Amino acid sequence: MATARRLHYDYKEYLRALEASALKLEYCDGVIYAMAGGTLAHAQLAAAMIVALRIALPRPCLISTSELKIRIEETDLSAFPDVSVVCGEAKESPLDPNALVNPTLLVEVTSKSTEDYDRGDKLSHYKQIPSLCAVIFVSHRTKRITVVSRSDAGWSERDFRGGETVTLPVHDASFAVDGVYDGITLDVA
Repeated sequence: MATARRLHYDYKEYLRALEASALKLEYCDGVIYAMAGGTLAHAQLAAAMIVALRIALPRPCLISTSELKIRIEETDLSAFPDVSVVCGEAKESPLDPNALVNPTLLVEVTSKSTEDYDRGDKLSHYKQIPSLCAVIFVSHRTKRITVVSRSDAGWSERDFRGGETVTLPVHDASFAVDGVYDGITLDVA
């Protein structure tokens, strides 16, 4: 007799699985997803973004690595963006004291396996966070940083390429695209 695989978990079960797992696990509406490991370029780009943001943003803004879980209560997603920024008081989820619910900026370094999800469904979830001002996508293929930002008129998207300066809708922050990619060999595949 074949055993049916369970497809829906409550949030407490997710937290227990996450605690027992050696992998990062994301959660969305009852489904648990294992996160793929990153490449050398992916890790270096995430680190370069942390440095760029630390220099560009004032001290009240706190920057975190992918170890910080972001919880989107509105859509029941818990995820681990590559970089998270909160400007102001950090607020945790009532369901999960280890999950932040009010990020100001989120950064996703793209990869071959996650780019479509990151720029599609995951971005749709992120846009539901009331405190979120922008999502930054750092390309793993070419020197290109995309900023998806919120304004009174809605969401807009702008690409910045090598030789350009990225401007953010937070504290008039800016940084050079070339500075992020300096010395990093990209995953062109």
